[in-house]
Amino acid sequence: MFSEYRIHPALLHLLYCLLCSAGEEVVRLQELEGNTVTIHTGLTGVQSDAQILGFYGPENADIKIVNSLVFKGETNTDYPSERFRDRLQLNRTSGSLTIRNISREDSGVYKLQIITERTSVWSFSVDVYAPVLKPVIRNQAEKRSVSLRESCSPLCSVENGKDVSLSWYEEKERISSISSSDSSEHLYLPLNKTNPDCSTYTCVAANPVSTQTTQLDITNICCKSVSVKKAEELPKSLAALLTSAGLIAALSILFVLYWTKTSKQQVYQYVKLNYAEVKSTSPYSDDDHKKGSVGVTEDERTLVVYSAIRM
Repeated sequence: MFSEYRIHPALLHLLYCLLCSAGEEVVRLQELEGNTVTIHTGLTGVQSDAQILGFYGPENADIKIVNSLVFKGETNTDYPSERFRDRLQLNRTSGSLTIRNISREDSGVYKLQIITERTSVWSFSVDVYAPVLKPVIRNQAEKRSVSLRESCSPLCSVENGKDVSLSWYEEKERISSISSSDSSEHLYLPLNKTNPDCSTYTCVAANPVSTQTTQLDITNICCKSVSVKKAEELPKSLAALLTSAGLIAALSILFVLYWTKTSKQQVYQYVKLNYAEVKSTSPYSDDDHKKGSVGVTEDERTLVVYSAIRM
């Protein structure tokens, strides 16, 4: 009765692969984007006629990205995925797969299969991270009305990202830390020390593949803010007095300029004289001049009269 039922060979192969992979170990890798990453099988030599397959998927490795086999004595390696075509390199000697210029979008599950008389499977979980940004320290008390004793309150911040943490260190000891799964918001971490003493404080932003640090400059962050606050706390009466003195000085200068200009105009009007020149025709005719009349001079021929006109 049971001999009438046969299992298809392909189904047998699938069941065999599932049984082989049921207890397989998943290797976890954390990489920095832009790097070249190699996933290793750990083999030193692969059978020359073996078929090597590579798969990828964000959650399940179900997209074929490598197919390498030997056909009629020739090795043929194909990279069918457009996404990885120009960035993959298979080493048939070890079965290792190299990914160039890896990006955060390449994070996911990778699987390598080497098929000979039996099938060997290696699985990898790869997380790709962007480099963490440098943290920024400022005095969060700058815009609050506080006493000078409480005027220094350093606050460290950094743009959040995947698995980013922010920490304060006093010398080499971590004294506080924060992280958030919401990568859309910045991370903020106050130092929680009023008027930090002469110890060295460092703010550290980190993710699994990169670290950035910023050291607290108390003189620049805190003392500078204190000086500003002292100026802001001047008595209002003194500020009003300085304003009034400036206004009086400006009005005095304008009055002096106006008085000087008016005085000059009055003096000018009283002393200015305009002269009118009046000429009269000589009583002698041109013929007399031509004849050379005796006793006639140039002054006698032309009479000029000036009159003074007071404005």
